Amino acid sequence: MEKMSRVTTALGGGVLTGRTMHCHLDAPANAISVCRDAAQVVVAGRSIFKIYAIEEEQFVEKLNLRVGRKPSLNLSCADVVWHQMDENLLATAATNGVVVTWNLGRPSRNKQDQLFTEHKRTVNKVCFHPTEAHVLLSGSQDGFMKCFDLRRKDSVSTFSGQSESVRDVQFSIRDYFTFASTFENGNVQLWDIRRPDRCERMFTAHNGPVFCCDWHPEDRGWLATGGRDKMVKVWDMTTHRAKEMHCVQTIASVARVKWRPECRHHLATCSMMVDHNIYVWDVRRPFVPAAMFEEHRDVTTGIAWRHPHDPSFLLSGSKDSSLCQHLFRDASQPVERANPEGLCYGLFGDLAFAAKESLVAAESGRKPYTGDRRHPIFFKRKLDPAEPFAGLASSALSVFETEPGGGAMRWFVDTAERYALAGRPLAELCDHNAKVARELGRDQVAQTWTMLRTIYCSPGLLPTANLSHSMGKGGSCGLQLMNSFNLKDMAPGLGSETRLDRSKGDARSDTVLLDSSATLITNEDNEETEGSDVPADYLLGDVEGEDDELYLLDPEHTHPEEPECVLPQEAFPLRHEIVDTPPGPEHLQDKADSPHVSGSEADVASLAPVDSSFSLLSVSHALYDSRLPPDFFSMLVRDMLHFYAEQGDVQMAVSVLIVLGERVRKDIDEQTQEHWYTSYIDLLQRFRLWNVSNEVVKLSTSRAVSCLNQASTTLHVNCSHCKRPMSSRGWVCDRCHRCASMCAVCHHVVKGLFVWCQGCSHGGHLQHIMKWLEGSSHCPAGCGHLCEYS
Repeated sequence: MEKMSRVTTALGGGVLTGRTMHCHLDAPANAISVCRDAAQVVVAGRSIFKIYAIEEEQFVEKLNLRVGRKPSLNLSCADVVWHQMDENLLATAATNGVVVTWNLGRPSRNKQDQLFTEHKRTVNKVCFHPTEAHVLLSGSQDGFMKCFDLRRKDSVSTFSGQSESVRDVQFSIRDYFTFASTFENGNVQLWDIRRPDRCERMFTAHNGPVFCCDWHPEDRGWLATGGRDKMVKVWDMTTHRAKEMHCVQTIASVARVKWRPECRHHLATCSMMVDHNIYVWDVRRPFVPAAMFEEHRDVTTGIAWRHPHDPSFLLSGSKDSSLCQHLFRDASQPVERANPEGLCYGLFGDLAFAAKESLVAAESGRKPYTGDRRHPIFFKRKLDPAEPFAGLASSALSVFETEPGGGAMRWFVDTAERYALAGRPLAELCDHNAKVARELGRDQVAQTWTMLRTIYCSPGLLPTANLSHSMGKGGSCGLQLMNSFNLKDMAPGLGSETRLDRSKGDARSDTVLLDSSATLITNEDNEETEGSDVPADYLLGDVEGEDDELYLLDPEHTHPEEPECVLPQEAFPLRHEIVDTPPGPEHLQDKADSPHVSGSEADVASLAPVDSSFSLLSVSHALYDSRLPPDFFSMLVRDMLHFYAEQGDVQMAVSVLIVLGERVRKDIDEQTQEHWYTSYIDLLQRFRLWNVSNEVVKLSTSRAVSCLNQASTTLHVNCSHCKRPMSSRGWVCDRCHRCASMCAVCHHVVKGLFVWCQGCSHGGHLQHIMKWLEGSSHCPAGCGHLCEYS
């Protein structure tokens, strides 16, 4: 639905009236241009070349310049410009390298005037001189710029930018002889049309191709440039060296940039891909656009302000085959939806907090930030009350510094430097890291490493555990469990209730006879660690007296080949006669009278309670396994890693990932692992822990992380003698046949660490150069250069 607001602007030569409107084109547009009276607009593209009249309510087609029966590449336009002094003169840049001028005053249907075919590749831009009626400038993909005099049939001068292609050319509005050109390599050049042999000035403006530029209509030296690096930069060209005045960060490559009339700090931009909207920026507030037009459904290819003295109307063409007139009053204002609150932690633990000025002003007792240790993250400028969006997104910044020593990150550095992540068995890694954490006062982290060792490391064989049971009221004894017995091999008679009795006057401790054929269980799942004892199973005894006792029993599996464990005879004296024996095999009754059990007499146990008869339950299987598998704890370990990451301790999460390896990596998705790795590596590099950072990169299994130390590994050097680039075949120069790695102090070939001056290319052994520069600042090679080593 179209917005129906209408604006009328009184200009010196007339009145502009209109509203937000659009019309459908026959084909996608590549460029648009407006005539000097702001009443007509020309639209050019690969398959369209038409002139539309801009009326109050709609666009009306006036002229179709694509005439003729056969299609011609000369009509396939990459750019179009309408002369601002002659309303009948147009120029187009064709994709086949032809520059065409059009005379609308010709009486015939074909308005084509002149053809210039001097460019070899696509012409990207054409531009008329603002005050000279017959001067036309073009920039082509072949890297050349040509200046044409329309009174002649060929160019009058050619400018070589020494680059692949020229993306834009613009005559200066204030300087008669000056024009600016932008290139694929990121450079911007300033030329004098009277000197085609060399440029007046050249500087690198962007990191990548510079697609557009525009001179400020009021400030003589301001030049705006936009590039593939998603930035718009404003340069002051009046100084000896180009000075960057403002920088606007957008979200996509900048295809077009146009200064807004009558608004010194406003400019409009559109993107080359991804983003379909048109933005109007205030360069003093580069993070949030002042206005946004969202009418197009595809990439915007051309923008133009309708009149050079009217800031209200903006025209645009798009690949969605539409031509639009935007009314600035109808533009959406992203600043209204901007969040005025922000929160950020600094590297040293300081906290920066931005909030609405109205909220901060209510707290009159707030102490201002006076620290000058670092530049603040946010800058609060003094707002201009005349700006239309001055009061909508205004925030005040407060910085809360940590107490001296309270928020120090020394523990992070010490932990990163002292942790062991590989090269040892798992148990040793866990023990070492737990020790490091404990020494740094991080007890929770130390306990976590200890628990990981217990979960994932095999306990192996250890001495038997000592268990003490309190038996009865009158006495107790310590019982050393050498072996336990298998419940499946017990006699059936023990399955029924067995009552044992002893004399009331006997206060001696009870006796437990153990099966000597049962053995301890070994775990062969993990051979890296030999540690804790295997937990035994339990048999509950039904005691009829006052005390319930818990007896340890062995799992089902027995190993007869293990050595026999015979209890000493002194430890098991016969204390009483069996008064009542249960029905069962006779050999059980005989064994009950035996003072001790030898290793050959298995599968028998005799229990003697202290002061009451008690029964045993026959259990056919172990109540639980002797040891839970590590996979049982995988979900717990995963949750633990997420806990540390959410608490901000990404160091612990990454360290555990590396140490445990495949044991836990399969339970965490790749994207989360990559996020943890990159966050930890970024922290390490902030603290300049380059070696630790490289070790983490090497030990990671994520492809996106492991390739980080594989980029930019090529070192390009020049020969220190002939100054020519060295080949990759060795340290001997192909041109002068001299070794480039000669020490300037001792004049021997450097086979170890080599340090050189980036100014004069001379160098040598690290220790020799350091010692030399302690007493002299001049190069030891005698070239006279003042070298510096830091």
